[in-house]
Amino acid sequence: MKTEPLKFLFAVHNHQPVGNFGHVFEETFEKCYRPYLETLSQFPQLKTSAHFSGPLLEWIEAHRPDYLKQIRKMVGAGQLEVLGGGFYEPLLATIPEEDALGQIQMMSRYLKEKFGAAPRGLWLAERIWSPTLPRVISQAGIEFTILDDTHFSYSGLEDKAIHGYYITESEGYPLNLFPISKELRYSIPFDLPEVTLEKLVTMQKERQCEGLTYADDGEKFGSWPDTWDWVYGERYLERLFQSLQDNRDKIETLHFGEYLDQHRPNGRVYLPPASYEEMMEWALPVHTSQELHHLKQEMTEKEIDPNISRRFIRGGLWNNFLVKYPASNRMHKRMLLASRKVNQLAESDPDKPEALRHLYRAQCNCSYWHGMFGGLYLNYLRHAVYENLLKAQTLASRGLQDTNIKIESLDYDLDGQQEFLVTHPQMTVVISPARGGGVVEFDYLPASFNITNILERSKEAYHQAILDHVERTDDSGDQPQSIHDRVRFKQEGLETFLVYDKEERLSLQEHFVAPEVSMDQVKSGTYEVLGAFAGQPFKTTLIKAGSNSDSSLRFSRKTGLGANRQSVELIKHLTFQKNEASIQTRYEVIHTGEEYLKGSLGVEFNVSLLAGEAPDRYFIDPSGEFSNKPLVTEGQAFGRKRWGMRDEWSGIEVSWDLEQAARILFYPVETVSQSEDGFEKTYQGTCLWFLWDVDLKPDEKKGWEIIWKVERV
Repeated sequence: MKTEPLKFLFAVHNHQPVGNFGHVFEETFEKCYRPYLETLSQFPQLKTSAHFSGPLLEWIEAHRPDYLKQIRKMVGAGQLEVLGGGFYEPLLATIPEEDALGQIQMMSRYLKEKFGAAPRGLWLAERIWSPTLPRVISQAGIEFTILDDTHFSYSGLEDKAIHGYYITESEGYPLNLFPISKELRYSIPFDLPEVTLEKLVTMQKERQCEGLTYADDGEKFGSWPDTWDWVYGERYLERLFQSLQDNRDKIETLHFGEYLDQHRPNGRVYLPPASYEEMMEWALPVHTSQELHHLKQEMTEKEIDPNISRRFIRGGLWNNFLVKYPASNRMHKRMLLASRKVNQLAESDPDKPEALRHLYRAQCNCSYWHGMFGGLYLNYLRHAVYENLLKAQTLASRGLQDTNIKIESLDYDLDGQQEFLVTHPQMTVVISPARGGGVVEFDYLPASFNITNILERSKEAYHQAILDHVERTDDSGDQPQSIHDRVRFKQEGLETFLVYDKEERLSLQEHFVAPEVSMDQVKSGTYEVLGAFAGQPFKTTLIKAGSNSDSSLRFSRKTGLGANRQSVELIKHLTFQKNEASIQTRYEVIHTGEEYLKGSLGVEFNVSLLAGEAPDRYFIDPSGEFSNKPLVTEGQAFGRKRWGMRDEWSGIEVSWDLEQAARILFYPVETVSQSEDGFEKTYQGTCLWFLWDVDLKPDEKKGWEIIWKVERV
């Protein structure tokens, strides 16, 4: 009896994030997207599927419009099936449902207009699955999506049952689910084509199945490191497609929609919240991730069948990134706040479509997490999130006629503590009384720029590879390694930068330290804390919150300083000027102890103007000593009453005016992270400490004032 050909469902996912550099779009297009489609067009009998994210489609439409015509031609010829999704590649399970529905519908309309066919299926960004998603996706008119085989393993299915497609539902809304083979993901494009085809035939026999799915990043075909020479120089992709065409008696390529029409589902399934296996490991806390890695090594040594163990051993959830990285949570909660405001606009408001587009752009997932690639560690991607959120906020405020100065108390970041949200025609400021009365966020609205967009220096599981100077020997000949197996270093001496922050990097944080505190102590966080103020709860009083006048907040905390725990009260009075983006902070230190007190008050700020080494981003020093020095500079300035940072590219200047001259310590905040090109050091922003001596007798007090301001250059 003749065996029916295996139905092979082959899909690529092509994406570039909002905020990525134009030259990256162009390079990736020329190295990957263009040659891929050109190669595929040589094999008109093959049927494959592709997903293009909204940011990439917008760039192609603006810079390579003929490529869209080529896609439309291949769709019309029945060769290419185009998949839908959230237009700006959001994680649908992590954004409000009305936004998820809006993003899917935006993409479907675009594909129908440009390619003449509405999508039946959806690419789920990062395959982040939630059991409630079918309700939203089905209501958007989508019939199927594609998930990893690990999702199905976690529901208890054996490997032999993971093929074809299954059906699930939420509240009666159905959705069909195709499982992606991890074995095929790791085979294509790294194994020889004949090896991959043999795997397909073997899997068909072992599983007695009718259909198998391969779906993964299109950037693997030429854009990932070392892949272009193999995929196109050595003609891997052409040979793969030729092999598939020559073996049509054994393997038939088919579109997902066609398979859906011609085959029944294997059955009903309910999947737990999950993503692909690597993502779920990246989301774990560092120590737990290392434990999981060691456990898997132990199971391998004991020859425990991984096809069994993976049904029971899994990592965390994507949402854990919101705990692992405070910067991710700050962005996410800022997005939720903007969403509520934008969605309050009336449908008739002429600004609502533009406000929604900015909101949707800010929901692009890449900036919210970190795994194999830079993601969250790339400050320009985070900047793109905030830039679009602030533009959406400005449009919504105008439409809602909500443009006066206002101070609200709310749990902004959902940590169980109240924050103050100061809204103003020129700025938005978030202040946390529970964390030292620190400024969590300072947005300059005329430039849509969050100047406090900075990432903490965090320990990562892969930092151990740097400490050990692990060098991998490549025995794979001319074939490229998977991105998951490569260990490379883009700079020497990265181990010296593995310093970790103990607290979130906020601004207006006060430190009582020894007068001789050094730069090295401040950078490494090894200075002696004489009194607990930074990161500690402050009492708060709202002094004044007028809609058309200056508004003020008063913070205070009493604690013991020094070895003898001398009683001291610190008061800081914040005033928000009605006509400018500034925070005027008046400090008062009151010594209520019984002995002479000697130390230094250091006020910490963390500011990011994005490019630390760019010549158009530099310090402003009235003395001239550090004027025009790049922001990556480390230094110490004495006796200054004014300091600044300028960004000519964005046209803004951040300045500090001091009532009394201070010693200023400043250094670049640099993280060490993993990217597709290897381990690298990344500038996140600049930390500044303004230091004044505090010499007080019992019952004596002393005061200082700082005006922190942002303005157009």
